[in-house]
Amino acid sequence: MDIVLKTPDGRFNYRVCAVIIHEGKLLAMKDFHSPYYYLPGGRVKLHETAEHAVIREVEEELGVTVRIDRALWLNQGFFVEDVCKDRFHELCIYYLMDISGTAIPTDVRRFEGVEKKKKHVFEWLTFDEVKEAYLYPIFIKEHITNLPEHLEIRQEFE
Repeated sequence: MDIVLKTPDGRFNYRVCAVIIHEGKLLAMKDFHSPYYYLPGGRVKLHETAEHAVIREVEEELGVTVRIDRALWLNQGFFVEDVCKDRFHELCIYYLMDISGTAIPTDVRRFEGVEKKKKHVFEWLTFDEVKEAYLYPIFIKEHITNLPEHLEIRQEFE
């Protein structure tokens, strides 16, 4: 069971995201329902560690087993989602991932994947493109070029 709470006032999510970088490019994704890019990841399940969740989510979305390099950010996000228009209160832990030895395509700019019959489009964006992209969370645009050495706790109000 995913850790999500839906109320008349909005939703609470506990999520994890994978920050996957290769040769100065960030792997972003989108599906065919969302006009914006986001990072691979998803909701943590009840009684699951965040570390297990981020590895599981990458396996589900990309079909490979990755390793965690380190935790980067715990972001407390407060926003209205662009498509469904629901108000969100979200806790998300962002992990820098090690993709060495995996079959993630790094020699193409764009590729597709399927997760439970849901198509995803993955794209390697240069850091300059990240700054201009329609991408969430917004703080990534500013902080992708200066990753913290230790976990940082932050807040984002949109």
